[in-house]
Amino acid sequence: MLALGLALLGVLLVVLIAGGLAVSMLLRAVVWAVLLPFRILFGLLFGILLLPLLLIKVVVVGLLLVVIGPIVLISLLGAALALAVPLFPFLCIGFVIWAVTRSRRSAVAYRDV
Repeated sequence: MLALGLALLGVLLVVLIAGGLAVSMLLRAVVWAVLLPFRILFGLLFGILLLPLLLIKVVVVGLLLVVIGPIVLISLLGAALALAVPLFPFLCIGFVIWAVTRSRRSAVAYRDV
């Protein structure tokens, strides 16, 4: 009897949740339909008013990139070189060790029969 009551309670909760979702979807659709003309009007208005400002922004950012870009690139290359110079002796030692170990023949395994 308890299981039947819990099952009915579960079904009732599912129906209530589905009804609440349906009502909220209907309310959202009505609000969206009512506000659609205002969204279109403001979208066109701001699009027309803000387009020249966006074009000015693109031009200014492009000019800054052309002027500052090479400076930043040279600075990054200088920083990479400044970090690589102190490591150069270690790279040379590593290369010598690699060359010495690479030039040796590999040892032949001895099989005791």
